[in-house]
Amino acid sequence: MRLHFPKFLANRLTRWLMADTEPLRTAALSDFERIQYEIRRCDVLLIEGRSRVGDVIAMVTQSIWTHAALYIGRLYDIKDPEMREWIAGYYQGDPDIPLVVESVLGKGVVISPLTDYQHEHIRICRPMGLSSKDGKKIIEYAVSKVGTAYDVQQIFDLWRFMVPWGLLPRRWRSSLFASKPGASTQFSCSLLLVEAFMSINFPILPIMKGNEASGIEFIKRNPRLYTPCDFDYSPFFQIIKYPMVELGAVSPYHNLPWAKEEISHDE
Repeated sequence: MRLHFPKFLANRLTRWLMADTEPLRTAALSDFERIQYEIRRCDVLLIEGRSRVGDVIAMVTQSIWTHAALYIGRLYDIKDPEMREWIAGYYQGDPDIPLVVESVLGKGVVISPLTDYQHEHIRICRPMGLSSKDGKKIIEYAVSKVGTAYDVQQIFDLWRFMVPWGLLPRRWRSSLFASKPGASTQFSCSLLLVEAFMSINFPILPIMKGNEASGIEFIKRNPRLYTPCDFDYSPFFQIIKYPMVELGAVSPYHNLPWAKEEISHDE
């Protein structure tokens, strides 16, 4: 059953879900300056969430990675004049700023500066063996969805995870969550990126079966079943990490600047 929320109620629920439940880290785990230097177009950025909706996604997926975005480069790096003009229509900032395309709860598909995540815990998932021609197609697909509205129904589906199942009227329960909710939940940020990669038949986590002729065949999964952590799990994406301290820079690792005191819990 699809529910139609009044706009004011949908906006209030969105603000509540997007509110931070965790403070920013006092010390970053990732070297953002190096990330800006090393990141490549079509890299998938995974973000550790700190909001209520992030808590819901983390609970469902059993992963800290609750948001995904696609790196598209700087505006002046876009060689296609039509695409550059399209992006400029949605982003009027400095053309030298690195950009990502992402789907955000309450906003829909937007172009955002990479610096929005400079204080967050970031992991880069790099598609292996991706050609520049296909990379251009992936970006074109994702950028073409900019301006698409976010589905309010999904906001309510996420909210239902925060409410005891028995308290909801039966007619409000979605078949999407009837069994194994972690395996059947779709989030707009994942759906956008999965469809972009699927548009060129790039595998993420396909179903693989034996085939007498070819030895193996790939079967596409429903893109709505993917979540951000699937890019982390995928064997077709290289995991790139840029920690604040490189072990090689202080070789060997036992020379790391450990503090004398210890803590018994994370505050």
